[in-house]
Amino acid sequence: MGFQGLSLFFTFTLFLIISLFPLISSSQPKPVDGLVFLKNLKGCKKGDKVEGIHQMKKYLQHFGYLNNDVHIRSESSDDEFDEILEFAVKTYQINYNLKVTGTLDNSTLMQMSKPRCGVADIINGKTSMKSGKRFVNQHRKISGHFHEVSHFAFFEGNLRWPDSKSHLTYGFLPGTPSEAISPVNRAFTTWAANTHFSFSQESKYENADIKISFEKGDHGDGFPFDSVGGVLAHAFAPTDGRLHFDAVEHWADGAVPKSYDMETVALHEIGHLLGLHHSSVEGAIMWPSIMGGATKGLHADDIEGIKVLYTTS
Repeated sequence: MGFQGLSLFFTFTLFLIISLFPLISSSQPKPVDGLVFLKNLKGCKKGDKVEGIHQMKKYLQHFGYLNNDVHIRSESSDDEFDEILEFAVKTYQINYNLKVTGTLDNSTLMQMSKPRCGVADIINGKTSMKSGKRFVNQHRKISGHFHEVSHFAFFEGNLRWPDSKSHLTYGFLPGTPSEAISPVNRAFTTWAANTHFSFSQESKYENADIKISFEKGDHGDGFPFDSVGGVLAHAFAPTDGRLHFDAVEHWADGAVPKSYDMETVALHEIGHLLGLHHSSVEGAIMWPSIMGGATKGLHADDIEGIKVLYTTS
């Protein structure tokens, strides 16, 4: 049996917005009510005042589209669709290859309702899902053989592991279900086959470069998880090494309906651990949304991105 009902086996905990998710498609696990506010916002645009807009502002602030310095109130007095929110919506639409209208149209709301990685798309107002392009151009001058269109991105400061650290160890928090080990191992093997890195499992969790655990709710890292169907996992940029899966999700090994493939999600989060930020290429593993009942592998954009990060200064 896969990992459905995984939360029955844990009291651990992982990353995300408090009370902000679902409204996902029927092919996904039943969501919590956190994103039900989206139903009220279809067609909303600048100048409108509709209940739920303040929750939209919190959603966009969490994923970096609104500055954390902007004070967002929870009262209805903050339910006004202002110029700042319009700009944030347009930026979100650009990142997700949607028609840039600044309006909360159906396509935009559908994208927002999908399960995803908990790492913000924009960090400190600087990191962008398309920021890696300038590094592509720089590297192309050196090598001359990369694809013309690339949308991978890196964390602010191009965080990466030092050149002397090409072999990384990873460990699982004691109590991690045995069913999770093999899919995560395969994800590390895939990244090893496409990078200069090698990986090995460390038996002592506390000694590993990369520490993997299943968490739930507020688990002490400042990024609490939500309920089923929202944020699935998150990981930190080099050289932090923490990778958290949300213990309440329906996990599986492979494409199982209404469940999330452990290997696919691990591939995405390992990308973060190595220094890749989110990509605006939907086929890339670093695309932020991760759908249930499906599997996904590395894309040329992911492989190019990691090569550029580790071959440019």
